Amino acid sequence: MKKKRKLSAQELFWKGKFGNDYIKRNFYAQRIKSVGRDLLKNNINVNSVLDLGSNVGHNLDACKLAFPKADLTGVEINKTAFKILKKKHNAINKSILDLNINKKFDLVIITGVLSHQNQNDIKKLLRKIYSLTKNYIYMADYFNPKPVQVNYRGHQDRLTKDDFAKKLWTLFPKLRILDYGFYWRHDPHLKNQCDDTNWFLFHKLNDK
Repeated sequence: MKKKRKLSAQELFWKGKFGNDYIKRNFYAQRIKSVGRDLLKNNINVNSVLDLGSNVGHNLDACKLAFPKADLTGVEINKTAFKILKKKHNAINKSILDLNINKKFDLVIITGVLSHQNQNDIKKLLRKIYSLTKNYIYMADYFNPKPVQVNYRGHQDRLTKDDFAKKLWTLFPKLRILDYGFYWRHDPHLKNQCDDTNWFLFHKLNDK
């Protein structure tokens, strides 16, 4: 029998009380104004979506409005968030690194997740993202040209700003960038909906 992987300190952090508290702080987020808008303006064809680190499903709620006929699935490590998520969408209660499914999705989304992971696992996570999509990758996160750790609500080693899109593109240079942009937390249209983050939309070209 394969030995069960030990969760990182960062994964345990989000699986536990801090992850529960995060749900309360962000329960009413409306991502149709950000994620949904970005996807719609690029006029992409989507029949299936996988959201990695879904929390209670804000990204998938936006996708349901943007792509009403699409099959929507979320992956969430926190059990409390998962219980809310599964009432609305297909849901999997696992760490992203422990996800083992053969299906590929038209669109894989990961927002505000990579910066909160053990940074030694980033390449594994990016490879996982790439392997799960057959068409598009949408990612958004705290940006910095080089990795820098910042204090996160009084905790150290729980948030790293970086250029995660560049890391993805370096691993998979055949990806085509379709669009990118910036969420500004002072934007009146996004009030209380986001932090200052950059987003990117990639197209996975045929591997042949």
